[in-house]
Amino acid sequence: MAQLTVGARQWAVPFGSNLLDALNGAGYAVPYSCRAGSCHACLVRCLDGMPGDAKPEALALDKREQGWRLACQCSVNSDLVLELFDPRRDGVAATVSELAWFGDVLRLRLLPERPLRYQAGQHQVLWCGDVARPYSLASLPGEEAFLEFHLDCRRSGAFCDRARQLQVGDELRLGELRGGALHYDPDWQERPLWLLAAGTGLAPLWGILREALRQGHQGEIRVLHVAHSAEGHYLAQELQALDGVTVELVLAAQLDEALAGLKLMSRRTMALVCGAPASVERFARRLFIAGVPRNQVLADVFTEHA
Repeated sequence: MAQLTVGARQWAVPFGSNLLDALNGAGYAVPYSCRAGSCHACLVRCLDGMPGDAKPEALALDKREQGWRLACQCSVNSDLVLELFDPRRDGVAATVSELAWFGDVLRLRLLPERPLRYQAGQHQVLWCGDVARPYSLASLPGEEAFLEFHLDCRRSGAFCDRARQLQVGDELRLGELRGGALHYDPDWQERPLWLLAAGTGLAPLWGILREALRQGHQGEIRVLHVAHSAEGHYLAQELQALDGVTVELVLAAQLDEALAGLKLMSRRTMALVCGAPASVERFARRLFIAGVPRNQVLADVFTEHA
């Protein structure tokens, strides 16, 4: 048996136990959303001893050097002294500055207590009380003082249920800022850029699209957004107002037909796709058939959250 210590409390757990399960089983209610090392809500800090880590690359090197680990990816192989992530102590305060509903999509804008450096396409862990969830940043870094997030609240969930009760002036806490799979590279300026999104998968692509325009992108830009209903095209007006951008708003029932219409004009095309796993798989399959090289398709998959 290994000894786990958190603050003044110590208890024994079997060797090889999953650290997240051991903590939650002891009543600590460490939050998590994915159990895959992707949401980063289950951060813990090792003060003495180190657990086995199945996914060390999931955390930035500086965080690991400070002792931080993702509890869901760790196994208890020795005695450990731990400190749980405390959003009040370890997070950054941010005030709700704007709330706008587009059907079941909430556009949430936050003003952080200090400016944050980030890049379009990155993810931010948001804490609402003791509930945490990662969301893609949709704001344009360096130009917008607020941080913008698009929350799909069609289904009930711990975070969305709380988000529905938010009011302007409420405080949230910002956890870890993570590098997403999507970004804009200035070297792409002359290349066609295809952005394919399902639902709120549009959020990071909205930031990346505007970053590309800010940097003077010269190649073709094509945006395809799929939604379950016309109301789900929550950025339709903003997208269609952009000069030099071809926008296709597609209902889910017509997605196969729309994807079949993707005709590759250049093998240098870069494609960025984002959404739920099934949508991303459909996007990627069609892009492959259309002839976009695999190494030119960047994908960010949204996991299901409670």
